[in-house]
This record gives sequence, structure tokens and C-alpha cells, in this order.
Amino acid sequence: MNPQATPAIETFELVKRYGDAVALAGLTMAVSRGEVFGFLGPNGAGKTTAVKLLLGLASASSGSGWVLGEDLGARAARRRIGYLPELFRYQDWLSAREVLALHCALSDMPTARRAAEVEHALDTVGLARRADDRVGTFSKGMQQRLGLGVALLGTPELVFLDEPTSALDPVGRHDVREIIGALKRRGATVFLNSHLLTEVEHVCDRVAMIDRGRIVRIGSVTSLIGVATELRVRVADTSPQVDASLRRYGRVSFHDGWYVIHGIAQDRVPALVADIVAVGARVHAVEPHHATLEERFLQILRGPSNGAADDRSAGGP
Repeated sequence: MNPQATPAIETFELVKRYGDAVALAGLTMAVSRGEVFGFLGPNGAGKTTAVKLLLGLASASSGSGWVLGEDLGARAARRRIGYLPELFRYQDWLSAREVLALHCALSDMPTARRAAEVEHALDTVGLARRADDRVGTFSKGMQQRLGLGVALLGTPELVFLDEPTSALDPVGRHDVREIIGALKRRGATVFLNSHLLTEVEHVCDRVAMIDRGRIVRIGSVTSLIGVATELRVRVADTSPQVDASLRRYGRVSFHDGWYVIHGIAQDRVPALVADIVAVGARVHAVEPHHATLEERFLQILRGPSNGAADDRSAGGP
């Protein structure tokens, strides 16, 4: 069987208990090769526990799982994985170059490759000019860049990134998006944990939302957000005729000079504009409103029932 035909990550009813506490209550999911997969949930939802199981840093209480075609924790898979943990610390007295070289040695990378790998990592994460400075002089953002550089050593097939932009400024967040894009282009799989949902929305192909140890939604970002059902229209000449025309398309409100039409189907927008013009008004702007991933995330978690659902239309496994 072609290894590339198997998912990068696959789990079935993965459970983790700590005494009487259930940290993971039956995780079932599949992550395709080459996709950027977002893993979202509130604090205590089970995200960190799931990552520990996938990396082999903890053992499951029950259930099964595979990473890169190998059983969870298999050394053959771990050699092909890069990992940026949320909380990490490198020795203050080492330079960035020395930290990277140390991790090359720990991974048993061939000696002949190490210098080139270190230089490439430094350049990729924007630390080439600070390569020989001690880690103790680095800001949080620079340390975050160094941690990302460590995760990229050895051209991993699968990269786990846990809050990779939490300490970064806007330029740093942009750089991380570029790095994730480059990983995807070379065929690597990225598993991304982040509380910055705008970042997830920009880079992820699919997203899983986890709550109380279970996945409650999974699908593409577009499918989870849904299509726009709200339209903002700015009209130069308001009148009862304009109001009447708009009300044929949905519930209408008026805020800060904008008409807002709620519940309108997108294929009816051209007809709405034509009706406004037909009554003699001038249309200055038409803006569909799409819910953000953050808005949808909160709706799902606060909903009366957030039972697990898998959006098969999203094209995932």
C-alpha cells in the first residue's frame, strides 16, 4: 500500500483518563496528507492531551490511532515529525545556532547535513542576524521564532504547532503564515493549535472544534462559517419606496447610514440592486457579511446542543 495514500493522522475513539477525570472522551478524526488542520477548543477541552497522545508523549487509556501510517508513539513516525510546544524554554547561555545544532544532534541527523539545516532554519524564521546571540537576550517573540526553527529541522512530513503566534507581533504572525504556506506547498501536513482564530481562518484547510474531550464540529473553514445571509447596502436616496423594495428580500434594519438586509439569499442580490435603481435611488455600496470563524466557534460552543458532527461535504476523510 502506498504510504502517501494513508492519512497523516487517524484516530478512533481515543480516550485518556487521569484517575476519575476524563481528559479525552473518544476522539475520532482523520487528517489528510498535505493539509493544514486547525484544532480548536476552549481551555480544558482536551487539545493538549490529544497532541500528547498523537506525539507518543502519553499513552491512551483506550482507542487506537496512527500517525504517518505508524502506531501512536512509534519511533519510525517520531523521526518524521516536527513539534513546537506551547510552553518551552531553551538554555539561556546557548546561542540560537547552538540550540539548533543541539537538536540536530539529538535527532541523530547525519553530521554532514547539520550545518546546512541550521542555516536554513535560521533564515526561514528570521533569526540569521541573531544566530550567535545568547537565547537569554531574546524577546518572547524571538524565542518563539527559535522554537519554530527547531520544529522545522530535518524537513518533517508532519509539523505540530501549538500556539505558534502567541508571542509574535503582526510581522511575526505574517511570517508564520508564510512558513505554513511553504510547508503546505512542499507537501507537509500541519496540525495547528491556536487561540487566534483569525490566524486559523487564514491558513487552515479544515478545522476541528473540540469541547469536553470530543469533536463537536469538523469541516472546511468555509463550510463551518457558512454562506453570507446578511447584506449591507448604502443608498444615496432613502425613501419609503426604497424601504418597501428592500423588505421584499428579508428583514431590514438601518444602522449608521447602511441598510442591513437579514436572511437574504446571495443569488437574489442582483435583483435587489435592480429594484433599488428602478425606484430612482442610487446604490453606493453593497457588502455581504460573512460570520467569522470566531463568531461561529462561539455559537457552536454556546449552542443548546453541540453534539459531534462531521461535515462530509468539506472533502475530508
